[in-house]
Amino acid sequence: MIIENVISAFEVVFSIQTLALMAIGVTGGLIAGAIPGFTIAMAVVLTLPFTFSMPPEQGLATMVSVLVGGLSGGLLAGILTGIPGTPSSVATTFDGFPLARSGQPGLALGIGVWSSFFGGIFSAICLMTLAPQLALIGLEFHPRDYFMLVMFALTITASLAGKKLVKGLIAGAVGLLVRTVGEDDAAGMARFDFGSEFLLSGFDFIAVLIGLFAFSQLLSDVRDPDVAKQSLTERGTIDAKIEHLRALKEIGKRWTLVIRSATIGVFTGILPGAGGSVANILAYDQAKKASKEPEKFGTGTPEGIIAPESSNNAVEGGALITLMALGIPGDVTAAVMLGALLMHDVVPSPSFIGDNPILAYSIFIAFFIATFMMIGLQSIMLRVFVLVTKIRMYMLAAVILGFCSIGVFSLNNGEFDLWTLLWFGVLGFLMRHFGFPLAPMILGVVLGDIAELNLARALAISTEISPFFTRPWSLFFLIVAVFSAFFPLFQEHRGKFKWTLFFLPFACFAVSVPLYLMGGVARPVIAVIVLGFGAYTLWKRWKSGWKLTAYQELGTS
Repeated sequence: MIIENVISAFEVVFSIQTLALMAIGVTGGLIAGAIPGFTIAMAVVLTLPFTFSMPPEQGLATMVSVLVGGLSGGLLAGILTGIPGTPSSVATTFDGFPLARSGQPGLALGIGVWSSFFGGIFSAICLMTLAPQLALIGLEFHPRDYFMLVMFALTITASLAGKKLVKGLIAGAVGLLVRTVGEDDAAGMARFDFGSEFLLSGFDFIAVLIGLFAFSQLLSDVRDPDVAKQSLTERGTIDAKIEHLRALKEIGKRWTLVIRSATIGVFTGILPGAGGSVANILAYDQAKKASKEPEKFGTGTPEGIIAPESSNNAVEGGALITLMALGIPGDVTAAVMLGALLMHDVVPSPSFIGDNPILAYSIFIAFFIATFMMIGLQSIMLRVFVLVTKIRMYMLAAVILGFCSIGVFSLNNGEFDLWTLLWFGVLGFLMRHFGFPLAPMILGVVLGDIAELNLARALAISTEISPFFTRPWSLFFLIVAVFSAFFPLFQEHRGKFKWTLFFLPFACFAVSVPLYLMGGVARPVIAVIVLGFGAYTLWKRWKSGWKLTAYQELGTS
């Protein structure tokens, strides 16, 4: 049966029309990723309306191609101009730009391109192997567990805002509030419609996403007249050819770094709300700490390019794992992919792969093919990027806004969606201006329906509140959410106050409880290991006399 489904998926993906659309998607993603300010999520959001008329397999293959292309496109601007094309390419510029300025732009580009390729392949393998296994675990979830999972996703997304935790939580709450406008799916009651027939059907969340993410970014890019008139040509080394063979030799010497960084990327992607920007910095930091020559980082060392590029291309595979297995998007881009599935009347859940095997396998295959396409098209797109860098920002913004408007209008052929684009674009611009992170709000908008529906189902089964805190999975997500909320505070005061010595051990003790309650064999064993690790950490710090200096040396051991 599996072989038949795989063959059917191959037939869908390897049709001439689908391959042509994927090539266009990779090309568009590479260009979008290379333009600073034009994020991957924005590119995928703009692609979504054009996939409505396509079959689900074809539409999702196209969007996956845009995603893969965008992940690799960001390195072009970062290495050649020192301006990262996407947030997930920030760390790439630390060594990529110095190496390019030292007279080796071709080598820097080659290392970046092939690191992206190997990271993507590793991620695709993980996607195919881990998603079905995680789906089996997801079959254990009850409505209460799903509700707490959504709360955990929103909390951890807000916590990634660091010192802006409160603002992150507010943004997430606003996103949930936006999804309450219109008719209640569970009870059929009108809410916050204010007598308007347009508001009765609620805000189209695709229009909301495009407004929040794309339009608000364009407003931020052009608000400064001097910046809007600039092009990228004035900065960096634009003329370069990719040196593939030299790059492969350099990567071959450091293949363990590729695997380690890609692993960091996959598991960062699985974590709701983290995304490529977190994995990018984390992998770079770990590579620097593990290096025998950390002082070379920042001067143009190949390790400083390999680590971030391997990780950020592996992120989306991890994000798609939780999306396909649990219906929870790992980052903003995966949230848009969720929207695409919903628009095609496909609801991701633990039974998604079993119920829609051809669609699931076509996504797996499309991820692989798009990664290979990226390698082939990267050299061609380098020349296109050189032309794009000569265009003023205000001209690019005007063209992008035009595509935004066309895409939004095509949703329902109604002007209300254009007003939604405008309102939420202005709201997103104001939130950016006052330091509110957009990721929690976007996830709140996407996950609002899932949270509300599962809460209604849970309360329909029983009005008791206690199961939210006593069911193993609900308790697990609650504990992890609480500790993730306090994690920024822990990071800020680590090594300064003695209470930080107890944070990790207590987190281990707390998490071990629901793991032990899950029953079976494997999870209680994991619970004992986690409990033992927490006890060992506490004992080590007791032996050091609770010294903060010793804590710095011990790290998290």
